Amino acid sequence: MDNLMDSPWFLRIMALLLAFLLFFSVKAADDTNSAVDSGTITEKIEDVALEVYYDDTNLMVSGLPETVDLTISGPTSVVQTTRQLKDFTLFVDLRDLEMGEHRISIQTENLSEQLRVQMDPAFVEINIEERVSQEFRIDPELNERLLAEGFVLESMVADPNSVTVTGPKSVIDSISFVKATITGEPGINESFETEARVRVLANDLTKLENVTIEPEAVQVAVGIEEYSKEVPVALSQNGEPPAGIIINSLEPSVENVRIYGPKNIVDEIAELPVEVDVADITAANTELDIDLPLPNGITSLDPEKITVEADITVENELELPEGA
Repeated sequence: MDNLMDSPWFLRIMALLLAFLLFFSVKAADDTNSAVDSGTITEKIEDVALEVYYDDTNLMVSGLPETVDLTISGPTSVVQTTRQLKDFTLFVDLRDLEMGEHRISIQTENLSEQLRVQMDPAFVEINIEERVSQEFRIDPELNERLLAEGFVLESMVADPNSVTVTGPKSVIDSISFVKATITGEPGINESFETEARVRVLANDLTKLENVTIEPEAVQVAVGIEEYSKEVPVALSQNGEPPAGIIINSLEPSVENVRIYGPKNIVDEIAELPVEVDVADITAANTELDIDLPLPNGITSLDPEKITVEADITVENELELPEGA
């Protein structure tokens, strides 16, 4: 046996057998890999960003989706590599198109020729228009049902009070309202400032898209007041003037005062009765400071006090006491 192992021919034969064994093992592995690669699979890649090439300085495009769904079919290894790397591009090139409506197809770049490709959507209807910028005044708005009972919206001021809207000419021409809507919790009973986002609306109050707004949000100062109205002051005499003093008339320093309170109570009041105690009027002092009475249900008055000037006649025979 040892002689056989030492024989050169034996060694040559064994080397040849090992070479055949290695060859067939490698071939079998290659055949297996080829079989795997020859299989085909289908994958769907959703929400692939769509690149758009056009003159975005002077033109605007409407009708284009932001993303496209891509379905690819082909050899397993190619499909899997494409799905993982996503080193391809979906795009539309509009640079050679004139303004107006067009039906265009979505194109691909850097996708293997071994793949079958389907896109959703594959075609899109677009409209290329002139890019227009226009300034619009802002109209702040607040749902008055958010106000506490007995309070009303007195004022709303936006800062800045106008915005610049840029978009396709047809969209800019259809703008009817530019709103800055204030939101909040119910029960608002005091003035406040807040930030509000700006929206552009068509005549039917639908929000217009495909526009840019500068600035997108503004500060709004909201003035809230308790419900009020002005009513005339109705003076009446109380008591008797000192002897020798005749009251010709009484004139208040203001003709009207503002009363605050619940709407149903305020609206019922037509005037503010004020009694003037004329016993305190003298020939030397014809002015009286009077605290105004607060009617039932009314929360406050403005002003809270008035001055009443009495026009008097002093009888000749009246001798004024010293210091009067």
